[in-house]
Amino acid sequence: MPNHLRQSLQAALSSAILILKLVVPFYILADTLLYFDLLRPVSFLFSPVTSVLQLPAETAMAICAAVFLNLYAAVAFAAPLGLSSYEWTVLGVFLGVCHSLPVENSIMKKLGIGFFYSTFLRIIMAFLAVLPLFFLPISLFTGKSSGKTIQLTHYSSIPDLLLHSLLNAAILSAKIIILITIISFLMDAIKRTKFITNYGERVQTSFSLLTGQLLGITYGAGILFKEAESGNLSKKDIFYIGTFLMICHGIIEDPLLFAIFGANYWVIVVIRLATAFIAATLLSLFFPHRQK
Repeated sequence: MPNHLRQSLQAALSSAILILKLVVPFYILADTLLYFDLLRPVSFLFSPVTSVLQLPAETAMAICAAVFLNLYAAVAFAAPLGLSSYEWTVLGVFLGVCHSLPVENSIMKKLGIGFFYSTFLRIIMAFLAVLPLFFLPISLFTGKSSGKTIQLTHYSSIPDLLLHSLLNAAILSAKIIILITIISFLMDAIKRTKFITNYGERVQTSFSLLTGQLLGITYGAGILFKEAESGNLSKKDIFYIGTFLMICHGIIEDPLLFAIFGANYWVIVVIRLATAFIAATLLSLFFPHRQK
C-alpha cells in the first residue's frame, strides 16, 4: 500500500475511533433512559418551550427526547399527537437545531469548541430560527402525513436491552468507520490534484463544511478531526465550521424526518441554512479571541 494511502487510512481510523468513544456510550444510555421511562419525569421542564413555540403542551415530551436523545425518539413521541403541517414545521426547525446536545456537543468539545458555548448557541439559535415562521403565510403549510410511523423499540428485559444496544452500536460503529474512511480517501485524492495548489485551503474548508451539512455532526466531525490534526484547518476555520454545523447539519435526512408527517421541507432547509450562515459569520467577527 502506498505511503499516502496508509497515512490516510490511519488518520481516518483514528478519527472514527474518537467519534465512537463518544457516540457508543450515549447510544446505550439513550436506550436505557427509554427503557426505564426516565424522560417523562423531567419533560415538564420543557412546558415553557411549548408555550413560546405555540405548540400543544403534549409536545414537551418530544422536545425533551430530542434535546437529550435524538430526533427519531422525538418524532416517535410527537407522531400520535395529530400535529398540523405548521406545527410539524416549527418542530422541524427548532429540533433540527437543538437536538442530541450531550453527544454532539461533546464531539464539538473535542474540536476545541466549548461545551457551554455549543449548548447556549444551539438553544438560543433554535428559538431565533423559529421566529420567521410566525410571519410566513399559512398557505405554505398544507402538507399531509405520508402515513408512515416511527416506533420506539421496546425491550423485554435488561439483558435484551443491552444485547440490542450493543448490536446497534456495533452497526453504527461500522457505518462511521466505513464512511469516514471513504470520505478521507476522497479528500486526499482531491488534495493531490493540480486545482488544489491554488485553492487548497478554500476547498478543504468547503468540503469539511459540506460533509457535516449533508451527513450530520457525528459523521462530519470525523473529517474535521482529521483535517484539524493534519493542520489543514485553522482555529478560525474550525470555529466557523463548528458554529455553522451546530445550527445546520444533516440537512437532507433531518428535515425529511419531519416532512413525512407534513412539515414543509424547504422552509426548514432555507431557514436553517440562512440562520447558520448569519450566526457563524457574525460570531466569527464578534469573538475573534476564540479563533487564536
